[in-house]
Amino acid sequence: MIALIAAVGLCTASPIQLGGYVRMMTRPDIQGGAGKLGHWNLYGRLLNESPYGALDLHYDLVEKTHDKRPWAVLHFRSEGPLLGPESVSMWNITQVHVTSGNLTGSGHTWKIGSLEEYFGDLSLYDMRPGQIFNDTVGASIRIDTPKTTFIAGAGDAGLNIRRGQYNAIPSAGFSFRLRPGKSLELGIAGQYRFEKGVKGNQNAPYTIPGIRFVDIIRGEVYENWRKDNVGSELDFPDPVLSDAQSGTLIAYFGFGGLGPITWNNTYLNASLAHPLGPVIEETDAGQLTVHRTDFTDERYSIFLGNEAQIRLNDRNDATWSSLYATNWDKDNDITPSDEARTMASSVLRIQSYIGRYIHLIGETSIAYEKSENGNRFREHFDSIFKNTDGVPNDRGFEVGDTDTRITWQGKTGFVLNPAGKGIFSRPSIRFLYGVQHSNENNAFGNAFVESINQYNAFGNVEQHWHHIFSMETEAWF
Repeated sequence: MIALIAAVGLCTASPIQLGGYVRMMTRPDIQGGAGKLGHWNLYGRLLNESPYGALDLHYDLVEKTHDKRPWAVLHFRSEGPLLGPESVSMWNITQVHVTSGNLTGSGHTWKIGSLEEYFGDLSLYDMRPGQIFNDTVGASIRIDTPKTTFIAGAGDAGLNIRRGQYNAIPSAGFSFRLRPGKSLELGIAGQYRFEKGVKGNQNAPYTIPGIRFVDIIRGEVYENWRKDNVGSELDFPDPVLSDAQSGTLIAYFGFGGLGPITWNNTYLNASLAHPLGPVIEETDAGQLTVHRTDFTDERYSIFLGNEAQIRLNDRNDATWSSLYATNWDKDNDITPSDEARTMASSVLRIQSYIGRYIHLIGETSIAYEKSENGNRFREHFDSIFKNTDGVPNDRGFEVGDTDTRITWQGKTGFVLNPAGKGIFSRPSIRFLYGVQHSNENNAFGNAFVESINQYNAFGNVEQHWHHIFSMETEAWF
C-alpha cells in the first residue's frame, strides 16, 4: 500500500485517484477506562469512537468524456483500526467494484462487484439505516433521470455473512429515489436473501431436533441431552436440513429550506436478521457442532431515525439527531441480548464560530436502553447479590439488578477547521472535554475485574460519572 501511494504521488497525470478518511485521537483515561466516554455511538459518535482509517482507490479504466462515450472506473476500499499491534492485520478490503456507464443508454450505469448503496446517514451517530447491499457481491444497474434514481441488483451475500463457513446466499434488492422538487426527496428500498439447504453441504443451514434453546445459550446441549437419554449416548440426533431467509425494507424522506432547517433526513428500517450459523460446544466426548438455524430465524427489528441540519444564525449552526429502535426475538425469551431490547436516543450538537477557523463546540445526548429479557445491567459492583437469589435464573439469566440503562453525555471544547465554517467541515482538530453519567456502574469500556470473590486481589470500584479529555483530528482527503 505504501508503494502504491508513492506511485500515485509521482504520477501527477495518472488516471489513479486516491482518497480516504482518518480519525486519530489520544484520550488518557485516569479512571481506568479504555479511552472512550461511553459504550457506543448510541450516545453520539463524538468521544465514543476509536482510531480508524479508510483508503479509497479509483482508477479510470476508460476515461469519461463529454460526448457520452462509454466509461469505466475501478474502485477499491480498504479500512480498519489505526494504531495498536494488531491494527494492520485487522484491515480489510471491504469494497471492490467496476462501474461503467453509457453502455446501454444515457443515464444507465452498471456495477459489478460490491454493491453497497444507501440514501444517506445519521451523521451524529455514524449510522446508515438507509443502506442495502452492504453484504452483497454481484451486479446492479442504475438508471438516472432529472427527478429519479432507480437501482436494481442481485448477487451473493454468503461470503460476508458466513465468512469461513461459506454457503451461497442469493440476494436481490432495489432502491428508488424521487426528487419532486429542489428541496424534497422520497425513497424506498428493499433487500431479500434466501439460503437454500443443500443435502451433503456441511455449511448449509441445519437444525438439531429435540434440543432446547436454553442449553444452547449455556453450552450444555450434549450434557443435558445425555441426562435426558441415559443409555443412548450414541443416538444424539443428526442435524436436519433447513432453509434460511432474511430481508430489509427501508423508507426515506428528506427535505430542506424550511425555516432554519437547511436539510432533514428521516429513515424507517424494518429488518429480519439472517439466521446464525453453528457454534462449537466442548464436551467430555469431544467437540459438538450445534446447528441453530431454527433458534435464530425470528430476530426482527424496527429502526426510526431523524437528523436535522439547522442554521441558527450567522455564527451558530446545529445538528439534532434522534432515533428509536426495538428488537425482538421470538425464539428467545430467556436471556438478555441485542436481539431483545428497546432503545431511544437524542443528540444535539451546536457549533459556534468564534472566528472563521476557530470554533466552539457543544454536544449533549440522552439515551435509554431496556432489556426485554431480564436484568442485563449492574447498578452497583455487588449487583449480582440483588438479582433472583444472587444467581442467574432460567427466566432471564440475570447478571445485575436492573433491565434499564439511562446514560447522559455532555461534550465541549475548541475546534480548529482549516477549511472554514461548518459542523461537518473537515479536516478538524479538536480539543475536547466530555462527561458521562449512567445508572450502570462503570458504563464505559474498561478492564475492571467484576468478580466479588473474596480472593479478588484487584478490588472493586463503583463510579457512575466518567470524564475524558481528548486531543483528536478527523479528515477526509
